[in-house]
Amino acid sequence: MMIPALVDIADKNDDWKVFVGSGALTAMVCALVYVATRGDRPRFTQRLGFLIVTSVWIFGAVVGTIPLYFASFELTLAGAFFESMSGITATGSTVISGLDALPRGILMWRSLLQWIGGIGIIGMALLILPVLRTGGIALYQMESSDKSDKVLPRVNQLSGGLVAAYVVLTVLCTVAYAGLGMSFFDAVNHAMTTVATAGYSTHDLSMGYFDDNRILATATLFMILGAMPFVIYIRAFLPRRFHLWRDPQIKLFLLTCLVLSLTIAITRRLINETPFIEAVVSSAFNLVSIITTTGYASEDYTLWSNAAIGVFFLATFLGGCAGSTTGGIKANRLYILFQIVKANFRRLVRPHAVIRLRYGNTDIAPEGVQTVTIYFFLFFGTLLLGTVILTMHGLDLITAFSGALTAIANVGPGFGQVIGPAGNFSSLPEGALWTLSAIMLLGRLELVTVLILLFPATWKD
Repeated sequence: MMIPALVDIADKNDDWKVFVGSGALTAMVCALVYVATRGDRPRFTQRLGFLIVTSVWIFGAVVGTIPLYFASFELTLAGAFFESMSGITATGSTVISGLDALPRGILMWRSLLQWIGGIGIIGMALLILPVLRTGGIALYQMESSDKSDKVLPRVNQLSGGLVAAYVVLTVLCTVAYAGLGMSFFDAVNHAMTTVATAGYSTHDLSMGYFDDNRILATATLFMILGAMPFVIYIRAFLPRRFHLWRDPQIKLFLLTCLVLSLTIAITRRLINETPFIEAVVSSAFNLVSIITTTGYASEDYTLWSNAAIGVFFLATFLGGCAGSTTGGIKANRLYILFQIVKANFRRLVRPHAVIRLRYGNTDIAPEGVQTVTIYFFLFFGTLLLGTVILTMHGLDLITAFSGALTAIANVGPGFGQVIGPAGNFSSLPEGALWTLSAIMLLGRLELVTVLILLFPATWKD
């Protein structure tokens, strides 16, 4: 919080007092927690793990809410919490209009929330969820030659490598943006939200404000890098350990981005007669932004054609790779689901055949199949239930469904005139904002991590 405070001091904006006060309050609470828990550590159980992960994420959203609620511009408590939850979960949905006139300290705070949330998401996916046996299915045994599941021998080495890779990508993205003409402040903010595949911008027009195909192409590249499993950046510096294409989800993710981007570009060229280079760059940027759940937009892509709307609707479900900063279903689960369907079709033709489910060179354990099946059931069940609840708050069906979808997939923009790429969530009632905040948390923590806390048997010894 001292970083945006310094920005406001430099701009002679009184909001610096809000950040300093919020920082002092947060430090006091954390100090009390430290004093209260400095005794013997409790025995770690999966139940405690689920509780800690969910509690930390909720507390992070609450902490992020404080400066937003007490800052000079007016936000309701529901709006401030929604903005903070959207930031810390790297979703990118916003209730704030007039970003160009907003104090720079608040803009920096929004970007910092997403950047911190991004590295937290990677750490959760690689270090925490595998221990709890939920999420990150493909992260076990990413290469068949390594049965230890360990990229580095110590957890602190792995976490240090992840942070280093994350910081290096952010610095490189900042330098690239600044070199292409962004102001230093815009470059830093957009680099943080690009690498975090989060999507907050400092301008109402998002990336369309810069109107530069070179910037769009650079953003596309770094969104793809942010959507890759971060362990590959560590393995790249280990001897004889870098096997990029051994993980099937990487090939599936990149192929999906390529095929869908070219599909939209060709349809725009044929239907709208858009110059081909412009069509390729803008189509790839906006499509990759949705697939990686970043949520940037350079223009209102829902005006391109009905075919484009259909492709973007499909892309909202997908997500990047497991172990990245992205949300959504993710490529590893889609690959495993395809293997399950293919195996069942083969059993229909050859009932007595012994069919092994494979993820690259690794067998998929029955537990992995079960986890993926449960995830899909919970994903679509939560999506439908969220849609129904949002319609009860007065939202039309398109807004309710796309709002629930963009929240559970942590994408950002929805569809329709209200929350589409040209709008935001400011006009939604407070009840809908609280509901969407809860759905964003569910989507970011892979559903099971939160829902298991609501299961009565969890609390029975």
